[in-house]
Amino acid sequence: MKTTSISRFPIPELGQIPRDIHERILAVQEKSGFVPNVFLTMAYRPDEFRAFFAYHDALMEKDGGLTKAEREMIVVATSAANQCYYCVVAHGAIRRIRAKDPLISDQIAVNYRRANITPRQRAMLDFAMKVSRSAENLSDAEFAAIAAHGFSEDDIWDIAAVSAFFALSNRMANVTAMRPNAEFNGMGRQA
Repeated sequence: MKTTSISRFPIPELGQIPRDIHERILAVQEKSGFVPNVFLTMAYRPDEFRAFFAYHDALMEKDGGLTKAEREMIVVATSAANQCYYCVVAHGAIRRIRAKDPLISDQIAVNYRRANITPRQRAMLDFAMKVSRSAENLSDAEFAAIAAHGFSEDDIWDIAAVSAFFALSNRMANVTAMRPNAEFNGMGRQA
């Protein structure tokens, strides 16, 4: 059986990376039972690893007007549009777990416009998609439309920030040819 590389860039040995990064990777491994390949891939550049995960955590782990499952919806929808295999698979799994709903993640990954989601969530994803794919074309009317669905200014900022951050993540995952861990495929599939 052929072994597929997880990245087109070198993966450093755990013993050769800075201690703080090594400890973060071990903590993730203890919690999830495996090391997601994004941690190993990003460890190639320690300063960027730290900045990447600090911003990731600031966006994805905070409380606010968006649930953590809704944040993951944004990641899955925009990553699908950006053809990021890693993020669709990994964040689809995280969304399934956070929402306790295996079907919606797959629907969003294929076509969020046809997914069984609320009008509010559809508006959120429409706005997120615009940020991810053509932010330069956003108009005041689009801000008014999303606000009409009950999103606060902070919520709108969060939708934009998650979309923009994962546009970066999607591009780096594609550039590095990052492969999702097989473990993600079965996660959260049993409701």
